[in-house]
Amino acid sequence: MKYLITGGAGFVGSHLTDALLKRGDSVVVLDNMATGVEGNLKAASTHPNFSFISDSILDTVVIESAVAGVDHVLHLAAALGVFNIVDKPLESLRVNIQGTESVLEAVRKYNKPLFLTSTSEIYGKNSGGPLNEESDRIVGSPLKSRWSYSEAKAIDESFAYFYHQEYGIPVRIVRLFNTVGPRQVGHYGMVVPRFVSSALAGSALTVYGSGSQSRCFCHVADAVRAILLVIDSDAAIGQVYNVGNDREITIRGLAETVISVTGSSSVIEAVPYEKAYGAGFEDMERRVPDINKIGRDLGWKPEIALETIISDIAAHMKAN
Repeated sequence: MKYLITGGAGFVGSHLTDALLKRGDSVVVLDNMATGVEGNLKAASTHPNFSFISDSILDTVVIESAVAGVDHVLHLAAALGVFNIVDKPLESLRVNIQGTESVLEAVRKYNKPLFLTSTSEIYGKNSGGPLNEESDRIVGSPLKSRWSYSEAKAIDESFAYFYHQEYGIPVRIVRLFNTVGPRQVGHYGMVVPRFVSSALAGSALTVYGSGSQSRCFCHVADAVRAILLVIDSDAAIGQVYNVGNDREITIRGLAETVISVTGSSSVIEAVPYEKAYGAGFEDMERRVPDINKIGRDLGWKPEIALETIISDIAAHMKAN
């Protein structure tokens, strides 16, 4: 198979690129490098079945040409990260909504299958749980930039699903819950690489808010394994799957674990949300995935522990 991966120079996209090449597929990556990293594709760049297009998903001519030449489209390109969304809400909305629409129009025109990467952010402030694929979305005011990513990705999902319903496009969707691992950076608010980087430097680990808010963290290798199962399965067409680890930990507990695993002398420093993100910032207290559906349908479950995730990130940072 020949795959087009939009956003393939990013964290998850580059790992997916490596996995597809390793199993014998061909990969075309399209990325404008807004948040992608050239080094993420260092191994792939010398592979005979790899090619790269430096452009934006907002360029419809480029997208159509790229889609026409492949067997399957894996759409991962997006504006992401809490800092990025809060600082550049308009740009984020354009990329996440208009970009996805241009990809969908291209796959409709050439009748190609589409895999869409969505996010646990679509559940918004729903702190119940574990959250299953049918759980309600609870989001704040549309005037708060914090929720623009949630809104945009929910629209992306609706677009993709109804392209499947009305045009018969084979669409598969996954919602990633806090995917972490080597190559991820903390510049845009990703908490684990930010904590690990601080711990390795002996700097304070900054916890926003009370630190009692809880999350679950999934190794990118587990997530990629899930993605491959989804894109290979006919039963996954027209379906959406949560992909994440269901081990829950508070953000303060995460900071303590990072310090312990890395052997750091760092301390933990609490900072109010308002100082980090501005007045009126909203967050969710708890986000835990229900992963029974993908386990039942495709036999997937996460295998890599949080301590190993932290060790892998630390080793990658030291090496680079």
